[in-house]
Amino acid sequence: MGQPLPPFSCTHPPAFSQLLYELGCTIAITTYQAGKVIFISAQDPDRLVQLPRTFDKPMGMALDNKQLAIATRHEVVILTNAPEMASNYPKQPNTYDAMFLPRTVHYSGELDIHDLHWHNHELWAVNTRFSCLATIDSNYSFTPRWKPKFISRMSPTDNCHLNGLAVTENGLVYATALGQSDSPKGWKPQKANGGILIDIQSNEIIATELPMPHSPRLYDGKLFLLLSATGEVAVLDPASGKYDVIKRLQGFVRGMDRIGNYLLIGLSKIRKTSTSFGDLPIAKDSPMCGVVALHMPTMSIVGHIKFENSVEEIYDVKIIANYRRPGILNHTKGDHRMGLTTPEGCFWAKEKNDA
Repeated sequence: MGQPLPPFSCTHPPAFSQLLYELGCTIAITTYQAGKVIFISAQDPDRLVQLPRTFDKPMGMALDNKQLAIATRHEVVILTNAPEMASNYPKQPNTYDAMFLPRTVHYSGELDIHDLHWHNHELWAVNTRFSCLATIDSNYSFTPRWKPKFISRMSPTDNCHLNGLAVTENGLVYATALGQSDSPKGWKPQKANGGILIDIQSNEIIATELPMPHSPRLYDGKLFLLLSATGEVAVLDPASGKYDVIKRLQGFVRGMDRIGNYLLIGLSKIRKTSTSFGDLPIAKDSPMCGVVALHMPTMSIVGHIKFENSVEEIYDVKIIANYRRPGILNHTKGDHRMGLTTPEGCFWAKEKNDA
């Protein structure tokens, strides 16, 4: 018998590493099931490298210029990129071209935050447990800013499983939920096809009977979203509430970002033991967990990465543009404490040995 594969083993066709290398970017994914944020980079046109870092149940991410925010089980961690710290990182010098260092930890409590977005220097969170959109600040666990009009009051009971948020430069536009319910876990009985899309400004439901919508995104004036229960990528017309399926993938689709003419989409396996998703028909048609690259003009698959072990479920996918191999440190180990950044300069401190 062969030796067992090392953790986080993955396979990919040559076209996928070539694409990442040509685009000069890195993919960041969260896997709450494995408890990791993973950076996937192309070391050269033929080879991918991964950098997994441990976070407690990481879910949504928000990336804005230098700041990366990560929603975890009880906290929102904000990291800042200090590229000048990358090349002389003491443990791996001359390896990275960026370095994300934790700078703020917001102790939110267990809110089951899904999507995160920066807008106008505020960090917006889809607070799934409280069925609302909230901002993250230092005053409270969260500051509620909007809720669907069918939610009569805020309570930590996950009434509609609010999960997705579409944002433009002009503001927050659309939200997705898995059901229209004002009772605790009321979305579950119709989870396979009871999803909704809400216009945030008017607070009107503009699409219904969606098969578990996630990751709404506005690209080139079109509303893309993932229909997780059917493995479909769709474009929805807000005026009519109708959608066109532009690609069907094998797996539970969730997490999407764009770079140039390409969409990067997360694919998850569905665990048979999953209390929320194990009974979905798509659970029988989920052969892989990984990330798929779609060429938008043709909607053809141009490559993928497949995890052979360790990772079965992905929540979010983000593109870190203009960096071929960024580094990241978490806030639970001591390494980040040695990274000292100031407006005048940045330094890696040496650990002090007490006499």
